[in-house]
Amino acid sequence: MTKEQKFYNALGDIFVGAKIEGESGFVNLMRIKSGYYSKIKEHLEKDIAEKLKKYPKFREELFDKLYSFFSRYFTRSGSIYFNQTPFYHNVYEKVYTDEKDVILFWKTNMLYYVKSDRIFNNLLVEFDDYKFFFDVSKLEHKRANEKRTLVYEFKNIRKDGAIVFEISYSERGRITKIDEIKKALKKKNIKIKEEDLERAFNTFEKQSEVDYFINKNAKEFLKEQFKLWLYQYVYAEESEWPKERIGQLQILKDIANKIIDFIAQFEDELVKIWNKPKFVKNSNYVITLDRIKDKKLVEKIRKHKNFSQQVREWKELGIDKNNPRVPIDTKYFKDLELEILGLFDDLDNALDGWLIKSENYQALNTILPKFREKVQTIYIDPPFNTGTDFDYIDRFQDSSWLSLLDNRLELSKGFLKKNGSLFLHLDENANYLGRKLISNNFNLKREIVWYSGGATPGFKIKAPNYLRSHDIIFWAYKENEPKFIKPFILRNKKEKGFNLGWLDLLELKEGKDYSIEVWKNNKLVREKIFDSKDYIKAVEDVWNNIYSFNYSELRETESLGFQTQKPENLLRRIIQSTTETDDLVLDYFVGLGTTSVVAHKLKRKWIGVEMGDYFNEFWFDEGEKKLGALGRMKIVLSGDQKFTAVNKPRRPHLSKDINWQGGGFFKYYELEQYEDTLRKVKYEDSTLFEVPGGSPYQQYVFLKDKKLLDALEIDYKNNKVKVDLSKLYPDIDIAETLSHLLGKYIKRITPNEVEFEDGEKINLKDLDYKLIKPLIWW
Repeated sequence: MTKEQKFYNALGDIFVGAKIEGESGFVNLMRIKSGYYSKIKEHLEKDIAEKLKKYPKFREELFDKLYSFFSRYFTRSGSIYFNQTPFYHNVYEKVYTDEKDVILFWKTNMLYYVKSDRIFNNLLVEFDDYKFFFDVSKLEHKRANEKRTLVYEFKNIRKDGAIVFEISYSERGRITKIDEIKKALKKKNIKIKEEDLERAFNTFEKQSEVDYFINKNAKEFLKEQFKLWLYQYVYAEESEWPKERIGQLQILKDIANKIIDFIAQFEDELVKIWNKPKFVKNSNYVITLDRIKDKKLVEKIRKHKNFSQQVREWKELGIDKNNPRVPIDTKYFKDLELEILGLFDDLDNALDGWLIKSENYQALNTILPKFREKVQTIYIDPPFNTGTDFDYIDRFQDSSWLSLLDNRLELSKGFLKKNGSLFLHLDENANYLGRKLISNNFNLKREIVWYSGGATPGFKIKAPNYLRSHDIIFWAYKENEPKFIKPFILRNKKEKGFNLGWLDLLELKEGKDYSIEVWKNNKLVREKIFDSKDYIKAVEDVWNNIYSFNYSELRETESLGFQTQKPENLLRRIIQSTTETDDLVLDYFVGLGTTSVVAHKLKRKWIGVEMGDYFNEFWFDEGEKKLGALGRMKIVLSGDQKFTAVNKPRRPHLSKDINWQGGGFFKYYELEQYEDTLRKVKYEDSTLFEVPGGSPYQQYVFLKDKKLLDALEIDYKNNKVKVDLSKLYPDIDIAETLSHLLGKYIKRITPNEVEFEDGEKINLKDLDYKLIKPLIWW
């Protein structure tokens, strides 16, 4: 292979990435990129030939140098960043400033982290007397960074005897059914052992896994790196330069800059898609029956054709249908939804919360205008940097994790009130990194050590060394001193030193008895506690008293089969100490919803964001059906009178402690995702390079492309533009989409219009295309 061929191959790699089979928005993107690359290659070849007329002997060295530079930034996903770069350490010179002498720097700090996924291709696996062919042509790739397992389905036997399997990702509890596969093969006179099938599946799954990133400013990054690389190269050569050599290096610089200009245009387009506001889809409301004050409307609901489906859901969730606070989900009563919403004069302010299904960067970026500086407390319990609970390549573990979290922490600042708090929950795998990220984005107030021993698996006498029994929670604030309601530990005067629990006391009065509910012998009793200094003390930053009752009972009343689930009392302490009634609490790694659950019970407003299957009423763990965040919230609204994850019907400790009776009103919906946009986007490259004047490398080649303009119908005769968003996605919630876009709370919704908090009204049947332009053309 010549050096010229090596260069063009490397350029194709950095621009297009590795070949990927299957169906996804990313595959669509790669096809678009490939089309553009083929045209730029033709143009580039002509430019290089013209420039080399003066120095024809420089041709081989030119391609060698171009290859040496660009190959360093090749990644299989087409992402542009440090990869094989021996000189990248020099960038450290930039991370020291007059203000700070140490700044956290990591390999992917200039990138948006998108997801990690495997690059699957069709594969033939052979061992012993077997042939297996794995067909991924219909594989729907992951939409974001959610965890998904592969499902193998027997398809047929090829003429060469290979057993063909069709590959898909699991959803709604689908799993690989080994027994059915064996039976189907037996009918084809093929007897095979389960371990042989597992061996074939494992071989297939060893295909490459990659991280997907987007460079925030590819042009600046690559040009800076080229200057650095060229300096190193020039510095290493002779000190005196003949005119011919200077001319050759100028050609190298000119060609490299043209390539960078064109590559950067595509990366900039990805940045725009990544950061564009997203459509709201499939929205519904959940409201308890006691909040629907119109008796006639209640009767309509009970007589509705879909009421039996609602009753079936209550049964699945273990909710008594005679409970006066049964949760009504408007997905069963869409024709009555606006009538239900019409009961409220100020809709968004009447809601207790919003549960959002989305990758969290997309969600934060989309909803920020609506909730800017309205959140009092953010609590997040992100995936820890272990390589097991977060899908990414181990060798890039720290960099990927840092980029993921830093991207989102940066957005978090916009949500917080000036006296708002952020709590970042980590273990020893990432706390040292998390501390620096906090310092980069917030003001660190306190490091809290939480005794998590009761929740740590393997609490056994046979443990090989010291047991890990704590996590770290960083408490940080945005600007002003954070709101803080001082909690106290109240100790029994008869049993000195025995911590019973804690209360929020705004003002202590000398000589007054305070009472608290405490657990004794598995019973809740109320005892009086004297408030003298001997029996009251401030809560310290070592929290070893969260488990104020038997831990086995916690497992029975709160555990939902999620290993990293946090106890409600932990969130209670965080929320009660930094918020008051009706304050807004945000968790964008909400998982099974503990933060939203506790906020709701404590009469705070809440926002929960989750991208995985945990979002739904139920999620599936290797086929086993388990309660999800949406289902859990519905149970909470019902008062969780008999809520439990096991067979013994018991209420969670917090519900008993505060006598939670239920009730509530919240909205849940999905957001369009980056992957969805990539699937829908349309690029018409027929006019590429046909614009007269200017450099084809620098003119923005996507300026005339359609993108999502299929949502518009142009009536040239009447000079009107009609908006039809159904051409993009079914079930778009236009009112909520506009609420995010405009940054305004919804006051009321009617069949024809939405009214916002400031009195602005927008016709939903005849939308002005200028309003939605940022959503469809960027």
